[in-house]
Amino acid sequence: MKKVTNVFWIALALVLLAVAYGAMAPENFAEVTGNIEGFLTTSFGWYYLLIVSVMVLFCLFFLISPMGQIKLGKDTDKPEFSFATWVAMLFSAGMGIGLVFWGAAEPLSHFAIDPATAEPGSNEAFRESMRFTFFHWGIHAWAIYAVVALPLAYFQFRKGEPGLISATLKPLFGDRMNGPLGTLVDVIAVFATAVGVATTLGFGTIQINEGLAFLIDGIPGDNFVVQLIIIAVVTILFMISAWSGLSKGIKYLSNTNMVLAITLLVLVIILGPTLLIMNMFTESLGAYFQNLVKMSFRAAPIDGENRAWIDGWTIFYWAWWISWAPFVGIFIARVSKGRTIRQFLFGVLMIPTLISFIWFAAFGSTAIDVQNSGVDLTGLLTSEVLFGVFNEIPLGVILSIIAILLVTTFFITSADSATFVLGMQTTNGSLHPANAVKLTWGVAQSSIAVILLSAGGLDALQTALIIAAFPFSFIMLLMMGSFYKALNLEYKAIKRKR
Repeated sequence: MKKVTNVFWIALALVLLAVAYGAMAPENFAEVTGNIEGFLTTSFGWYYLLIVSVMVLFCLFFLISPMGQIKLGKDTDKPEFSFATWVAMLFSAGMGIGLVFWGAAEPLSHFAIDPATAEPGSNEAFRESMRFTFFHWGIHAWAIYAVVALPLAYFQFRKGEPGLISATLKPLFGDRMNGPLGTLVDVIAVFATAVGVATTLGFGTIQINEGLAFLIDGIPGDNFVVQLIIIAVVTILFMISAWSGLSKGIKYLSNTNMVLAITLLVLVIILGPTLLIMNMFTESLGAYFQNLVKMSFRAAPIDGENRAWIDGWTIFYWAWWISWAPFVGIFIARVSKGRTIRQFLFGVLMIPTLISFIWFAAFGSTAIDVQNSGVDLTGLLTSEVLFGVFNEIPLGVILSIIAILLVTTFFITSADSATFVLGMQTTNGSLHPANAVKLTWGVAQSSIAVILLSAGGLDALQTALIIAAFPFSFIMLLMMGSFYKALNLEYKAIKRKR
């Protein structure tokens, strides 16, 4: 623990204060954070729409720019991980539990409960549900992650800076990033990471609980004792993984995740309405690209009902991805050494996006097909929808077992990745943070999840995380400017040498 910085103690204190508030006064905490979140989404929705669109354009620019040939590392560096393992790591850290949690539930909600513009249950609502789900989980989400990961990887591996968010801003602010200003930047990033992962662990625990209740008679759903046991078991497993190091634990877990995810996906495509799934994927992919610009800037300024939907879904997602960007971005940067900027952006933007689209086409189309068959899924909790769908198709029990295993391995991978990132950020960017530091953050994350599950404060803390995303969005804009400034100077120097 002797190598920890002030960021460790300040961030840990802030996290504990937020959790204590959420646990001791959950109703007041929910009211205060809800009011602030409502103000931000209503008053600054336009800002989120604009900056995320700018992030997409920023990434696309470097994808096609001649500067894209520059490596994230020295010119002689080779990638540390194979392409398949690298993609598996991106996918596990970037989406993970969310895909299983929302795979069937979000398209179903857009279709039958709360469509964007169409009549609930209509054919247009079906088409719209897939298009907007693709939009929320597609290129925009991964561009948000890339905007953090790309500068971090560049400055850390090519320029020799520590792997800290603050270090990426030195071209703009110089040595001031070594003082209180840099500490503030890093504390915001660590706070967002710790709270974001803790809330996700909580939601993952709830879904594992619901899955076990679905499979095994006698196990109650939404039960705190069951959830406590789940968290205890998973904590032991991810601690073992964290202790074994990045190249072993997370690498093997990420590959396992991909095998389980592909197995579940293929089975759902085969056992579900196969032709409908393939047709909806094809049509929705085309509709996504045809409407991408329109969806990106859709603010509905004079339509209150549509505006409320945008605030509750699109703006919420953009803020949610931004809140996760420090954690996912730092992790993606760490595993991307040796790849060119163009390779990096293609891998981060395109491949996980395509996999997500296939996933939602399969699970969303199957859920809506079950709903249209006369089985009402709309009364189920979000965590129950997937198992409700499996209950109506062949081999439902087997699919549920695979889904529970997948949520568990995603759970372990997210927690393991987060302990590494938190350890790295609180030991001055060390690529090999001490096990004691990682284990401290691991225990902290699990403890936060337990406290909030017991107090019913998960939703409120998630809202607090969305609020924390607002100041971090300004840091991301500064990172983009700093990265462009440094890379442009290097590219000009390279051209002069030629």
